[in-house]
Amino acid sequence: MRFLFSLIEGVKVALRALSINKVRSVLTALCIIIGITMVTVVDAVTTGMDESFENSMAMLGRNVIYIQKWPWDGDQEWWEIIGRKEMEVGYAEFIDERSKLASVVAAYTERNVPIRYEDKLIENVGINGASSNYLNIQGIDITAGRMFTDGEVRSANKVVIIGQTIRSEFFEDTDPLGKQIRIGGQKFTVIGVLEKQGNFLGLGDADNRVIIPINAYGQIYGLRSGVNIGVKFPSEEAMLDGEYEVEGLMRQVRNLDATEENDFAINKPQAFEETLSAFKNGLYMGGFVLVGLSLLIGGIGIMNIMFVSVRERTKEIGIRKAVGAKSWEILTQFLIEAVMICIVGGVFGVALAGAATLAIDQVFTATMNLSVVAVAFLICTFVGVIFGFIPAYKAAKSDPIESLRFE
Repeated sequence: MRFLFSLIEGVKVALRALSINKVRSVLTALCIIIGITMVTVVDAVTTGMDESFENSMAMLGRNVIYIQKWPWDGDQEWWEIIGRKEMEVGYAEFIDERSKLASVVAAYTERNVPIRYEDKLIENVGINGASSNYLNIQGIDITAGRMFTDGEVRSANKVVIIGQTIRSEFFEDTDPLGKQIRIGGQKFTVIGVLEKQGNFLGLGDADNRVIIPINAYGQIYGLRSGVNIGVKFPSEEAMLDGEYEVEGLMRQVRNLDATEENDFAINKPQAFEETLSAFKNGLYMGGFVLVGLSLLIGGIGIMNIMFVSVRERTKEIGIRKAVGAKSWEILTQFLIEAVMICIVGGVFGVALAGAATLAIDQVFTATMNLSVVAVAFLICTFVGVIFGFIPAYKAAKSDPIESLRFE
């Protein structure tokens, strides 16, 4: 019972001491605030990246490889790649006819263009010219309407599938199906609406897009460059073997002999995962080194201010001991005060981290993890106990007679 009473009294005394020296307490906790803010923000960014990565990989499709002119990994110099022959739409049909492992093969190309509806204009809309099975590659569904058919692709029909951003900007609460929008100066009839996808890797708006038949795209923008081929497999195991099969078929269609290197790239979404892991590791290492330094400096500051506090209240310590206070009660009081300074710093740090997380999420991606907030306060308590112990121990072991004489 006495221990509980001492804890409650210690908290009251600590809060009173902090309220008397507000500015000193905040300045003392400044490095703690910085450290807690950083550790929370770093985790929020990496958590947001993980969530965004999972959603973004779903947009690229599962068990899919992409055959393109340019590799994603950047291991080769650009001048080694620039002279490669461009990809052709016919390669998709060649692979589809001969592959024994692929379940879907689609050709597509893309660029950013302005599109219009009546007097409304949207700049930099991502447009895909694609074959009719393109959505099967990416695993995207249509929420309203339908996908265009093989016949519409062959005939270069002016039909279009729109993303949710285009729907909300152009049509608001109106049914977009059957409406006509202008792409490249030509009218396209809306026949479908894609499901909402969100941001790709926290950067681009994946809903700010339209899909049209690849032959219709070719009539407007041409197909001499930028064609890509997506190949989907029924399982991850089939994809491992299928990659070599597709490589062989591509070498065949490109007429490469055994001594020639591939003049095409086979890209896999896993390349993004490797890049993301490297970035996250660098972020964690850099962030936590700075966090460690901030907490160390903050802890030293707390130790220093607690020595000052012990000295200022030497006579108070002597009076408390003279009326029967135990050494552990004095120790507990000053430890609580050190911890309270750290927790106040933690509160400010988490509040700043919350504001920073909201700001970062507007331009990149960040999600605050409540478990990390709890860890942040445990860190505050730990720092307060470690760096407040020596001053508190000195106060607890002080001689009451000498303390009463202190002026």
